[in-house]
Amino acid sequence: MLGAQMLNENKVDIAINWSGGLHHAKKCEASGFCYINDCVLSILELLKVYDKVLYIDIDCHHGDGVEEAFYTSNRVLTLSLHKFGDFFPGTGHIDDRGLDDGENHSINVPLKDGIDDFNYETLFKPVLKAVIDNFKPGAIVL
Repeated sequence: MLGAQMLNENKVDIAINWSGGLHHAKKCEASGFCYINDCVLSILELLKVYDKVLYIDIDCHHGDGVEEAFYTSNRVLTLSLHKFGDFFPGTGHIDDRGLDDGENHSINVPLKDGIDDFNYETLFKPVLKAVIDNFKPGAIVL
């Protein structure tokens, strides 16, 4: 939260939270060791100043709590690259793309076991470039 506030006040260009992203917590439910969703709270703070915020999730688990929080919003685009299948939390299907105003503002890149660094980077860079070029976010949360 402090990092988002400092970004909003132009006191810093980059803010880092070394302890996390507790991206599984939901509005009324703790999940996956996450009891509060600092990513969602930070994005809400950034939306006070920025029209659009891009959330990039590269954790091996799908960022379900963040996606759910903004699933109907066109002001936040969530991009999640994650292991998919029989793996917690079991969400993040490629066809989950958002709803109502948020349609096409949730991008899920489900991955199978065994991806190496080269192939991950080969996938990640062009996807991220296309997302940034088309969505044009004012702020990015990674």
